[in-house]
Amino acid sequence: MKFTASQIAGILEGEVQGNPEITIDTIAKIEDGKAGSLTFLSNPKYTPYLYTTKASITIVNKDFIPEKEYTTTLIKVTDAYQSFSKLLSYYEQVKNDKKGKEEPIYIDKTVVYGVDVYLGAFSYLGKNVTLGNNVKVYPNVYIAENVSIGNNVTLFSGSKICSDSVIGNNCVIHNGVIVGSDGFGFSPTEDGAYTKIPQIGNVILEDDVDVGAGTTIDRATMGSTIIRKGVKLDNQIQIAHNVEVGENTVIAAQTGIAGSTKIGKNCMIGGQVGIVGHITIGDNVRIQAQSGIGRNVKDGEILQGSPAINYGDFNKSYVHFKNLSKIVNRINNIEKKFDGE
Repeated sequence: MKFTASQIAGILEGEVQGNPEITIDTIAKIEDGKAGSLTFLSNPKYTPYLYTTKASITIVNKDFIPEKEYTTTLIKVTDAYQSFSKLLSYYEQVKNDKKGKEEPIYIDKTVVYGVDVYLGAFSYLGKNVTLGNNVKVYPNVYIAENVSIGNNVTLFSGSKICSDSVIGNNCVIHNGVIVGSDGFGFSPTEDGAYTKIPQIGNVILEDDVDVGAGTTIDRATMGSTIIRKGVKLDNQIQIAHNVEVGENTVIAAQTGIAGSTKIGKNCMIGGQVGIVGHITIGDNVRIQAQSGIGRNVKDGEILQGSPAINYGDFNKSYVHFKNLSKIVNRINNIEKKFDGE
C-alpha cells in the first residue's frame, strides 16, 4: 500500500516541501530511514539524522528550519508527534478495512450479523451469536453460543469468546485473548481433594475496551465479570471471576487480579502487580510495577512494594534498606567495641 507526500499532507493538513508525488510504503525511525519509507522528527536531539536519513518523507513541525542540505521531502505540520500518531492510526484503519466471508468457516444458522462484517477463514460462530456493524473476525477466532458483540469490534486471530459473553462497541480483542474462560473455583473436601464449583456467570466488556494479546478474563461464578468503558489491558493479564475494573483504568502486562476484587476508575496499574481477591481499590489509584496489594486501597493512593505501602514512604525506606548490609556492619563494629571494653 503506497501513499504520496501530497496524500499524506492532505490527511495531516500539512504542507509539502519537496516532491509532492514521492511515494512511501513503509514507516521507519529517522536514523534507519530508507528509500520508500516515512519518518518523523519531533525531538530536537534527533535533528542531525534529518540531514543523513534516506527516508523519502519526513514529518516535521511547522517551525522547523533546516540548517544543512537534506534529501528527504518534508511535510510540515503543527505537531509532528501527534501527526505521526494520527497517520499510524489511519494506516491501521486502512490495513484492517476487510469485508466479506472467507472459506472454510462455520456459521450457525441462528447467527445474526450487521453490515460491512469480515469473517476470516477457519472461524467458528456458534448458536445465537449476534454481531453488530463493521465487526472484523480474523481467521481462527472462536465465538461460542449466546455471545453478543457490538459495532466496530475487531477480534484478531486466535481469540476465543466463550459462551454468554457480551462485548460492547469499539472494542479490540488481540491475538490469543480468552474472554469468558471458566473461573477458578474449587471447594475443599474432607479427604483433601477439591470439588469443582460450576461457573455459570459471564463476562461483560463495555464500550471502547482494548484487551492485549494472551490476556484471560474469567467468567463469573454467578453474575458477571465486568470490564468497564474505556479500560485498556496489556498483554498476558489474568483477571479472575467476578472482578470489576472501573472506567478508563489501564493495567500493564503480567498483572494478576484475584476473584471478586473491585477496581475503581482512572487507575494506573503497573506490570507484574499481584492483587488479592475480595478487596476494593478506589478511583485514581496508582500502583507501581511488581507491587503486591493485599488490602483495600483508598481513592488517590500511590503504592509500591510487596506488601505495598505508600509510594513516598517506600522511597524513604529504600534509602535505608538498600544500605542494610552497611548498617549491620556498623552495628556489629559498635558491639565489638563495647564487648572489648
